[in-house]
Amino acid sequence: MIDLDRRNFLSTALASLGLAALADGCAAAFAQGTASAKPYRIDIHHHLGPPVWVAEVKGRPLLQPANTTWTPAKSIEDMDRGGVAASVVSVTNPGLWFGDKAVTIRLARACNEYAAKLVEDHPNRFGFFAAMPLPEVDATLKEIAYAYDTLKADGIGFFTSYGETWLGNPAYRPVMEELNRRNAVVHVHPTAANCCRNLNYAPGVAPGSMEYGTDTTRAITGICFSGDASRFPNIRWIWSHAGGTMPFLAGRIDGASGNFKAQMPNGLISELKKFYYDVAGAANPGAIASLQKLVNADKIMFGTDFPPGGNSQEVARALRELRMFSESDLRAIERDNAVRLLPRLKST
Repeated sequence: MIDLDRRNFLSTALASLGLAALADGCAAAFAQGTASAKPYRIDIHHHLGPPVWVAEVKGRPLLQPANTTWTPAKSIEDMDRGGVAASVVSVTNPGLWFGDKAVTIRLARACNEYAAKLVEDHPNRFGFFAAMPLPEVDATLKEIAYAYDTLKADGIGFFTSYGETWLGNPAYRPVMEELNRRNAVVHVHPTAANCCRNLNYAPGVAPGSMEYGTDTTRAITGICFSGDASRFPNIRWIWSHAGGTMPFLAGRIDGASGNFKAQMPNGLISELKKFYYDVAGAANPGAIASLQKLVNADKIMFGTDFPPGGNSQEVARALRELRMFSESDLRAIERDNAVRLLPRLKST
């Protein structure tokens, strides 16, 4: 950690001389990357806002304003500031499913074609996780084929739940079978299920503050306890926000796994260790400490949740200021793990 100590020493020394602005500049430069001026990070959790999607979702619950004013230029500007070579974009809340099958199918196709054009225009800066029209299973199977075979998607994007169903629901098994056949990389973004969007446990606390982490845990539990995790081992799962509350609760939830030997022959913890987890919204001591008890750095991935969740420079700085990772671990988190999952990004 010599570079980290040197950076802290220099920043402290400059600040003591009244040069706080220069000290802040040193911190920003460090976050940009000490080994090389060339951007190298890969942001695995980065959002886009296709115009057709923005027009459909305005005024809906869970929509954050920053997602309605997104542009490719804003993403590239943030990436350049934070030393990010490429970002893998996906659709965020409020998602695509609003109870109308036709609307969901149309939106998924429009978002995917927009994302594919974005990658075509900026092949070394972007990848994309294709949006899916779940809970419509047949339409989702068709969209998987179109996304991979025609649009050349890097992977698939899901939400933790759809209405009153979560990932792991038996109705979604044909989708899991197809993703397993394709060795798919699947990024899962949290949402707030219908049951839990308006709970009045703490007035003024938005669903994203608590329910997103909880819904992630529900979805992971569903995938594992349904047997989908062991039944479809070729799916490479990436869970947002350090896995929500699952790392902290894993030991407690594992207590029930003894009754699910057929679904999890080696227990829950064994399945959890196979997954990947991004650090978007989770670059803090509590979340990372829990995650490190579950997996090593080779299962942790850099993510920002841009534009609403943060910027790449802040996330890179926060990871280093935790002093919880070696430089080699940081390199794996910020780039190498993503390249291993998505080899196309090696050239970025």
